[in-house]
Amino acid sequence: MTQKSVNNILSVRKQKYRRTIILLILCLVTAFIINILLGSVNIPPMQLWQSFFSNEQEFKVWQNIFMQFRLPKGITAVLVGVGLSVSGLLMQTLFRNPLAGPFVLGISSGATLGVAIVVMASFSFGGLITTLGTGGSWLVVLASTLGAFSVMLLVVLVSVKVRDSMTLLIVGLMFGSATGALVSVLQYFSDAENIQAFLIWTFGNLGGMTFTEMSVFIPVIFAGLSLAFVVQKPLNALLLGERYAGSMGVNISKVRLAVVLSTSLMAGAITAFCGPIAFIGIAVPHLARLVFNTADHRQLLVLVSICGAIVLLISDTVAQLPGSEHTLPINAITSLFGAPVIIWLILKQRNFRMHFAG
Repeated sequence: MTQKSVNNILSVRKQKYRRTIILLILCLVTAFIINILLGSVNIPPMQLWQSFFSNEQEFKVWQNIFMQFRLPKGITAVLVGVGLSVSGLLMQTLFRNPLAGPFVLGISSGATLGVAIVVMASFSFGGLITTLGTGGSWLVVLASTLGAFSVMLLVVLVSVKVRDSMTLLIVGLMFGSATGALVSVLQYFSDAENIQAFLIWTFGNLGGMTFTEMSVFIPVIFAGLSLAFVVQKPLNALLLGERYAGSMGVNISKVRLAVVLSTSLMAGAITAFCGPIAFIGIAVPHLARLVFNTADHRQLLVLVSICGAIVLLISDTVAQLPGSEHTLPINAITSLFGAPVIIWLILKQRNFRMHFAG
């Protein structure tokens, strides 16, 4: 094959990739607009636009619903979808395990333990949590953050000491099991009211974020994403194994530390502010690989980010039950929507394991 032929093939692939990105961005914008327009209260788009230039009371109500609830919720869905999807991709690549997700290191379990201590421990502020609600309480956020940070610190220390990523995976799973056991003990000794408040938090909630909380949430997510994009080239080498990557000059310890920090920042912040969100981190990376037929992380990181945002926006729109007074837990929708899709894709792609390995 001549150099000219190679250049032509590369040019075609770049054009195809650009078209794909443009199409996905259009889908993302459409999903975002639908998400912020639909809900229990019907707000016609033209009247919503007019509400910003009118002093009529009905228009002001619509404007408040849009600015204080729907717009923050839509932005939160995008950021959570991006953060969880990229975290899942990093974990699957680092451990070369298709079942790895953003919470495999026990970060989410640490955050859950922090919330459980605040909500259910007899010596804590359970009554205060019941009064304030779990969605917008800074106390819940602080407890979740401290729990996630504690486990993250332990995982980072272990990642510096161990040389094998599989050992790190096992240690992360043990951290998760230990914190899960402590949560079970707290549930056993807690009363029904506090257990119910804790369970509601575990359902996940995208609608409790305010713009004040976003001033903390957004920088943390972008910090984690920046670390992920810094190590995108070494991630391609890790697909072939750590020994091969090391022979190519990749500093395995530094890459592993960057991946752990990136995942910990994003997964920890998302769990702290929104609760544990299921399915997205495990399934979306597989969707991107199988649908777009690529294992190149320079493309996958962008594709996974956009797909994650789209999937979570659609899931949240369905969870809102437009026109109804009720709202379903976001975790129920992401699991019900995602599990059949992944099973169908795996059955369709019989070479799934080969495709995952690149």
